[in-house]
Amino acid sequence: MLHEIIEKLPPSERKIASFILEQPHEAIHCTASELGELSSTSSAAVIRLCKSLGLKGFQELKIRITGDLQKDPDMEYRDIQPGETQELIVEKVTNNSLQAIKETTEFLNYETLDRAVTALKKAEKVHFFGVGASGIIAQDAQQKFLRLNKAVSAFTDVHNAVMYIANVKEDDVVFGISFSGETTETVKTMKLARQKGATTISLTRYGSSPVAESSDINLFISASREVPAPFRSGATSSRLAQLHMIDILFVSVVTDEYDKADQYFKEIRTAMEFLKEK
Repeated sequence: MLHEIIEKLPPSERKIASFILEQPHEAIHCTASELGELSSTSSAAVIRLCKSLGLKGFQELKIRITGDLQKDPDMEYRDIQPGETQELIVEKVTNNSLQAIKETTEFLNYETLDRAVTALKKAEKVHFFGVGASGIIAQDAQQKFLRLNKAVSAFTDVHNAVMYIANVKEDDVVFGISFSGETTETVKTMKLARQKGATTISLTRYGSSPVAESSDINLFISASREVPAPFRSGATSSRLAQLHMIDILFVSVVTDEYDKADQYFKEIRTAMEFLKEK
């Protein structure tokens, strides 16, 4: 988390983040005042850093640092180099995908997840939007949530999306997907949806971004190794992390409304059996 947002932090918080990254073992044994002193800042700046990270307080920050220090170094992201053997490619791609999903789960704020699930449950219509690879995630989300008998759409073309969003209501949800959080079309779409009064949910890489700032509810995926040299192998991992988050949302909604969902699933199975009849 610190690696991802350090460049976007105010100067005092950046000093603290740098100290933690350089001397994590010492940081976990400090009080907020001691950490502020060691980083030439203040205890107030330490507390502000915790808020910037979306943590409840300094104790949670120390717990997370301690957890990271106990991780197996062999399970970290590994770049894929030219001339790698098939065995190494399989090992590294698999490891990076697992890491992306695991770190995404560690980023998860359960209060925010609950807000997103509640919004999706109550929504009269849900519009998923993404450009490029994020559009594939939007289509996957549509395919899942259609099973709940909701009016669900997925758009990868901003003009089609805007035509729908022009008439959204307060009971609707517009869900913007953008790994970078900076895709212009997605930012515009989310801003328009917000102006129209719809609930907006974003799914982006961890940290502040124009898409996240244009949304009511922010969900994040791991982003710490999205651009490893030389093949952007992390792009595969980020896609899996996004799909993982959509799965979490879908299963959460289903379990919260199991009786209704079960009835919808039965009707779908009946319809599928009809297709198979000769």
